[in-house]
Amino acid sequence: MSKSIDVIVIGAGIAGSTCAMQLAGKGHRTLLLDRQEFPRHKTCGEFMSPETKEMLEVLDIHLLGHSKKPSPMDHAKIVMPQGGVIEAPLPGFAYGISRYELDQILHQKAQEAGAQIVTKATITSIEQLEDASYEVQVKQGNEQISYRAKAVIGAHGTKKPRGMASAPDLRDQTVYVGIKSHFSGIQIPARVELYFCEGGYVGISPIEDGNVNVAALLTLDTVQGSGKSVNDILQAASLTNVSLAARLAEGNPVDGTQVSIAPLHLSNVPEPWSQYPHIGDAMLMIPPLCGDGMSIALRSSLLCARWTDKYLQGDIEHADWQSNYTLEASREFTQLLRRARRIQKLAFAKTNKFYPGLARMIPGLAAYVVKATRLSEMNAAR
Repeated sequence: MSKSIDVIVIGAGIAGSTCAMQLAGKGHRTLLLDRQEFPRHKTCGEFMSPETKEMLEVLDIHLLGHSKKPSPMDHAKIVMPQGGVIEAPLPGFAYGISRYELDQILHQKAQEAGAQIVTKATITSIEQLEDASYEVQVKQGNEQISYRAKAVIGAHGTKKPRGMASAPDLRDQTVYVGIKSHFSGIQIPARVELYFCEGGYVGISPIEDGNVNVAALLTLDTVQGSGKSVNDILQAASLTNVSLAARLAEGNPVDGTQVSIAPLHLSNVPEPWSQYPHIGDAMLMIPPLCGDGMSIALRSSLLCARWTDKYLQGDIEHADWQSNYTLEASREFTQLLRRARRIQKLAFAKTNKFYPGLARMIPGLAAYVVKATRLSEMNAAR
């Protein structure tokens, strides 16, 4: 079976859903594909920075108007393994909401804009034809469907479709494991808590329904031998931070919310384009301690949708689509990634036990570090 479409967006997470919503809203025949079924729990910090809220509002998405209310946060608390604590205000209110709820909201918005969403669909090949269009082979159940699309956008996270690969120097060689579980019973103020432990860190933040999200990024070396379940890994990590152990002991894991992902490699540089444009984690895997993954997903979606619309309208050629998006995405995210990588390196330095004292000696230092890992404010003229 063969079908014709204007644009295929691969990956129905935050970046893919909002990009599909924008393009469908411009009148383009838009297909949003994902190999998984929704709604589902995803490995994610579920932390929405002030910049994320701003960009959602640009897209006319107002989470506070929904029945499942996100939880607000106005400051961060960092707890070192030795017990030292750093607290810093966030540059505005952040919010916590589970991906289980957020993805449903974004999918509904995309469908209302006219996008078609197909899940449990596996991309088996992507070929760029002589006229610069794409032929995408998709397996849905027992059916193989061939799509002809003028544009393809990759929002597939770090796992590329079959046959697609990145240059090895684009990602760090350190192998990480990401895990996530919701907990009930942990009473947390309006803040995000970050606990450093051997091999990584664990973030705890409030979400909807009075629960908290507990998400961790740990090196594969430290995870091996910790047990096979998410809860086993979290308990093993808490052995190297007594404050984390005490925090987790306050609550109970919520059944069915445990998810893990591996291997994960952090980005050395952004990758805005290979055979097609990339957005979200497909373009850039930033250190999660920066808490800016959702805002990067949205900002890259906004940039890519704008240039893709120009291409689909016939205002620019394929080469211009590639060069303009690549240039703007690189300019937007390269310096942010460099700052985030430096802060990640400092966080894991052996001298990190001295940071709480240093923060007390230099008022405003912690707030500066928090702000250094944030995207710039949206330009209303964009």
